[in-house]
Amino acid sequence: MAFQHIKVIYPTAPARPYTPMKGAISTVWFDRYKISNDCPEHIESIDSMCQGLTDVINDEIKNGITKDKILIGGFSMGGGMAMHLAYRFHRDLAGVFALSSFLNKDSAVYEALKGNESVLPELFQCHGTADQLVLYSWGEETNKVLKSLGVSASLHTFPNLSHELNRTVIEDLKTWILKKLPVEAGKSNE
Repeated sequence: MAFQHIKVIYPTAPARPYTPMKGAISTVWFDRYKISNDCPEHIESIDSMCQGLTDVINDEIKNGITKDKILIGGFSMGGGMAMHLAYRFHRDLAGVFALSSFLNKDSAVYEALKGNESVLPELFQCHGTADQLVLYSWGEETNKVLKSLGVSASLHTFPNLSHELNRTVIEDLKTWILKKLPVEAGKSNE
């Protein structure tokens, strides 16, 4: 996805041992005890990644980009990582997108948002009903809990879509991004 007025950064998850693959090396943002929403989070690996991704955000701030002009998000585990990063550590970002993503039932994100009274980044969420890896019900539950904790969250449902992206998801995401970061009169990024 390219925009004339928005810089897009695609960080890559590191290779690490991944418990659901019996410790085999996989390119993942964090470890999981299992691919399920009803187990504890592997908070040490999540927090390690949050620190590294905070460095990326801080580099953009040093380059003159204000946090209210930064969106973060991702697909699958990347969306979960973005929700941790935004709702636990960077609540002043412009928004978050999570595509085919979820948070565990007892997520540290939910705990961090309890009692919050500040305005939180908007969440744009998409999920396919035929997803067999990250169940639609997990994404739906994540959306409902975040809404109950004060997040302005939308969930866009895609019937028959598996754990994948399609053109409609990408177009809907692009529309949301342009709504959050519109072209300012007379300005563009080169």
